[in-house]
Amino acid sequence: MIDAFNPGSLVVARGREWTVLPESAPDTLRLRPLGGSDEEATLIYLPIEKDPIRPARFSPPDPERAGNQESVLLLREALRLRLRSGAGPFRSVGNLGFEPRAYQIVPLLMALKLETVRLLIADDVGVGKTIEAGLIARELLDRGTIERMTVICPPHLCDQWEEELREKFRLQATVVQARTASRLERGLPAGRSLFEEHPITVVSLDYIKSEKRRDEFVRSCPEFVIVEEAHACIRSSAGMRHQRYLLLRELAALQDRHMVFLTATPHSGNDDAFFNLLGLLDPDFSTLGETGGKERERLRERLASHFVQRRRPDIEEWRDARFFPDRESREATYKLSGEMESFFTDILSYARDLVGKVSDSGRIERRLNWWAALALLRCACSSPRAAVLALSTRLASEEEIQTSQEFEEALETQGIMTVMDGDEASDDLSSDDRVPGAEVPENLDLLDSPVRSLIDKARTLEGPGKDPKLAGLLPELKRLLKEGFNPVIFCRYIATAEYLKSHLERVFGDSVILDAVTGLLPPEEREERIAAFGTDNNNGKARKGRILVATDCLSEGINLQKSFDAVIHYDLSWNPTRHEQREGRVDRFGQPREKVRVVLYYGENNPVDGTVLEVILRKAETIRRELGVALPFPTDSTRVLQAVMESVFFRTKGDGRRVQGKLNLTFDLSAEEGLPVVQEADLAWESARDNASKRSRTIFAQNRLRPADVLPEWNRSRALLGSDEDVLRYVKLAAQRLGAPLEEGPDRLFTWNPDFLPEALRDALRDVGFSGRHKVAFSPGLPGLVLHRSHPVVVTLANYLSEIALAEKADGILSRSGAIFSRSVSKKTVLLLVRFRNQIVTFRRNRSRTLLAEELQIVELRGGEPPELSLSDHGVTLMEAPASRNMDPEQRKRLVRQTVESLSDLSGELERVARERAEALKDDHQRVLSASQSPGGRFEVFPNLPPDVIGITILMPDRLPENSR
Repeated sequence: MIDAFNPGSLVVARGREWTVLPESAPDTLRLRPLGGSDEEATLIYLPIEKDPIRPARFSPPDPERAGNQESVLLLREALRLRLRSGAGPFRSVGNLGFEPRAYQIVPLLMALKLETVRLLIADDVGVGKTIEAGLIARELLDRGTIERMTVICPPHLCDQWEEELREKFRLQATVVQARTASRLERGLPAGRSLFEEHPITVVSLDYIKSEKRRDEFVRSCPEFVIVEEAHACIRSSAGMRHQRYLLLRELAALQDRHMVFLTATPHSGNDDAFFNLLGLLDPDFSTLGETGGKERERLRERLASHFVQRRRPDIEEWRDARFFPDRESREATYKLSGEMESFFTDILSYARDLVGKVSDSGRIERRLNWWAALALLRCACSSPRAAVLALSTRLASEEEIQTSQEFEEALETQGIMTVMDGDEASDDLSSDDRVPGAEVPENLDLLDSPVRSLIDKARTLEGPGKDPKLAGLLPELKRLLKEGFNPVIFCRYIATAEYLKSHLERVFGDSVILDAVTGLLPPEEREERIAAFGTDNNNGKARKGRILVATDCLSEGINLQKSFDAVIHYDLSWNPTRHEQREGRVDRFGQPREKVRVVLYYGENNPVDGTVLEVILRKAETIRRELGVALPFPTDSTRVLQAVMESVFFRTKGDGRRVQGKLNLTFDLSAEEGLPVVQEADLAWESARDNASKRSRTIFAQNRLRPADVLPEWNRSRALLGSDEDVLRYVKLAAQRLGAPLEEGPDRLFTWNPDFLPEALRDALRDVGFSGRHKVAFSPGLPGLVLHRSHPVVVTLANYLSEIALAEKADGILSRSGAIFSRSVSKKTVLLLVRFRNQIVTFRRNRSRTLLAEELQIVELRGGEPPELSLSDHGVTLMEAPASRNMDPEQRKRLVRQTVESLSDLSGELERVARERAEALKDDHQRVLSASQSPGGRFEVFPNLPPDVIGITILMPDRLPENSR
């Protein structure tokens, strides 16, 4: 028999009725007010209580307060939306601030089947890896499996993760990075870590990776860890493992620690790095590359339970592809001509001469000039202003010229990151948007008049009148804006972004909202600039278009889909992964537009653009369209591009490319001879495409999870707790009956002024930041304040109505009982609104946990001797069917009184139904974990008896003809 103080029991303490919560202990009770929320819970220490705690019994409705159909329906919706510890197999549904899509539940199902959660989520860019990881975290917290969690991410993503956890998962996280750590550690007790003091944290990877902080973090790290951008923490060989990898390896060494790794590029073409990443899931997986035969197949079978990767086409069978926009990609070109063509010819000639002048010098001098020449070409292709800055900036100073290996390595790193856009082989894409130096040290005697002449010439080429690249951009922008698109223009360098902004402001004036975001801004200000664009309608005037000029500091992590729906690649990236990341900022889950537009912009007679297009970008795009997923460059992209540039631009013998005293800018890579590295790249692309196609068919366990396996369980939980449409119906009805109705406007937007609500509710809403007139909506992606079932406004409203209803102080706003005439029934029908409270006891790892599950069900009372109760969807349909006519209040009271007096005769039937619900709940949970690898993992479900009859609705058949009513 269940003890009176067990979770879910009702007790009387301090003159109030309470529900006992699972966090209680033998001498301490954690209690929630009967009509209140978990936020109102309190602790009571039994030894010092003046009056003994005693069991309580839920009182039946008062017939004198019987109401109409609307008042009873409002009670049901308020109580349902107040529930947090729902009875479905997913414990977290009631605590989510959004409605996830079915395919996003798959990683959660995979996680729940694991004894220790070790999962690599490698879904395509924009599919929703953050949501999928957050669902796992929220579910494990609500199940009591974990008590603390942390997110490890690059520093520029810390604030975004904090916001996502707060808004979507109702988790208050503490950001730990260099700017906050000192304040957080101040006042901590000796020997206590801030990660023990703050149960939910978001940690900067760059802050925590250092040796002096790593050891303390590993000691006090929470039992659940999410690692964002996991590929950036892995190196390809033991000698190159750096602090990031050492940190993750030490965290993963604790076998009981739950870890979820997120990356859109798990395999960059380097097998060593990929297997090291898999080794964090299980050390055995790191041997996949060297294991064969049956052992390899066995490991792959195991890995399938830890690895989820979906492309956009994989989601179509979930009927959720419609939640992603169609990506319309096209190419646009400009043509070098006039003074700009002459300038580019001079730049290319100078760059080639620069390399040739030191052909007989030492290695460092040769590499220095090679990188300077390549940087100059890159910047000249970007903008005249970037070219000026490159020509005016030294790549290295005289003091830096050494003959050491360290200098050469530093030089190569600088060139790879600022010219080549990062090193794909090491999973390290560059967001350094500073212009690289192209002027070399004075001791090489190269600062002669050609450099000064090039600088002077470049300064005269700014503006659409002389810069054909800028001139060609303007019609593209005007076309997009006319068609209703709001574009992001991605540039490679800060100088180019500022150049574009200044000239676009002159062209468009105040007809558009325009700004530039570059690496000059700290991460916090970047997000503020993005948020300032908003999605409003310009204070009721004609909606303005929006243009954002950005560098690649925004191509990773910052979500732009709320305000932008088009991408223009003003500067081609020399790394195909960067292009996909740029486009993924707008083409992602949550984009309200049905279509997004992508424009690949390049010079049709620019040989630098031609090289990048031919060797990398077009092949990458062809494969993306074929497979539905972007692949990183299948070999060392920096080595390939260096070799191509060396062969094409910097050859000094047998040139044959000068035509009438100038360089021939017409470029056809396919016609070039002696470029075996290009042929090698072609073969590598073909191999990568074939391998990716095979991997997607054979390795992933999510292929075994079909929509039919997931949707019924998720829909059952949603039905119990309420959907977005239920929230809309509830808030509209509540606001109307409380005297402050919603004013419906266009596009499913509403205006709501809470100033006319009852004072107590008005004050409670003010405490959660809701006062004065608001534009509100009930569907994601709409402007205004989006209200969902766990939004503080909806929760506050539900708590207020529940409390006044259960205290019988609703004054006709809502009622616990009612009677109506209905043409949906042929005989008297009684519907009981019953709250079932169950204890779910989980047994795992030789430990047991007790959870409280509550649900509201409509129980139909059928005639007969003895009477019979049954649960069915039919009861919900009957309760929501419109009343045919009003009933006399006295008749209503009499009918309710008769039913209340008969409740004692139904106690046995009610307890039978409660036991059946407990058994069904056990089956639901066990079915979700049917493939669990946990030895001895099981559930027991115990109903708290008796169940609570909260409401009574009586339907009387309406036999009057239509014309007599």
